[in-house]
Amino acid sequence: MEKISNDICNIIIDNSYKHFDEELNEQNIYDSILIISDGNVYKSQGHDFVKNLKSKIIYEYIVSPGEDSKSLEVYEDIIKYCVRINLSRKSVIIALGGGVVGDLAGYVASTYMRGIDVIQVPTSLLAQVDSSIGGKTGINIGNFKNIIGTFYQPKFTYINVDVLKTLPEDEFRSGMSEVIKYSIIYDYNFLDYLINNSKDILNRGSEKLYYIVKKCASIKAEVVGKDEKEGGLRKILNFGHTFGHGVEKLCKISHGDAVSIGMNMAFKLSLKENLIDEKYYNNFLKVCKAYDLPLEFENADENEVLEIMKSDKKNSFSKINLVLPVDLGKVKVINTICEDRILEIIKECKYA
Repeated sequence: MEKISNDICNIIIDNSYKHFDEELNEQNIYDSILIISDGNVYKSQGHDFVKNLKSKIIYEYIVSPGEDSKSLEVYEDIIKYCVRINLSRKSVIIALGGGVVGDLAGYVASTYMRGIDVIQVPTSLLAQVDSSIGGKTGINIGNFKNIIGTFYQPKFTYINVDVLKTLPEDEFRSGMSEVIKYSIIYDYNFLDYLINNSKDILNRGSEKLYYIVKKCASIKAEVVGKDEKEGGLRKILNFGHTFGHGVEKLCKISHGDAVSIGMNMAFKLSLKENLIDEKYYNNFLKVCKAYDLPLEFENADENEVLEIMKSDKKNSFSKINLVLPVDLGKVKVINTICEDRILEIIKECKYA
């Protein structure tokens, strides 16, 4: 077990849930626990997790898997349930699941009784390396992803790396896009590591899984520690997301696959703008091929993708803020690219 912490983040990385209860009791004495999870995760992880909780009043709220659960309707239902079970300010909400559960449960905790404690227990690769760290919460309205949300730091994030061995193949592969993201935005040497160790990582060897989760969690904690509320540096974490959100919603694909396609669009644009050379782009393509990640999309209109990009909450002064690679392991937020140029790139990444 290892800990990564700073003034903002408190992360525990382990290979089981057996130390969770002692970490919980170190933080506070809670009168009750509400576990929010989804049906798939709770079926595979619920029993193993709950058996490590001793002498607590435990409630459970299970949502349907998928982005549709990040809605106002589900949020209201959970709040009503919290009232019904008399959840108090001395209670804690535990988010047991992937990014959807983490975002939803975090938002519930941040708003119920003006805020009660929340603990993130991420079970997907994407959530372990990214979404469970940093305190972003959110729910969606229509095509507007996370348009309602808060910055609300969990008491701690508890990562059981061995859970990754239970993930379906496509979910694990998809999550690798967020892992790759960190090599592009912060640590180019990590890109070489991911290419050279792709076979062992895809085979989910314990040592390799632990390394990549710790590496990404450390980078995320460092970035968030320097910029908690996305005033500057933290914006680099959105690499691939502005392009990807439209594709994700319209094509109904996983977040990870959408980010992979979005990163490809960003690379193509940087190449056209002469911000990077072709060798760097080819290395990106190489790592995506190693993990069988998609680079193009289908079943969506490119103009609709652009419209969703224009409505991104991270934009400012009516300009699309794009995070683009500008050097090895470095990116920059750029908002001077015209819409026609962006649309051209979107079209290039659509299956013919």
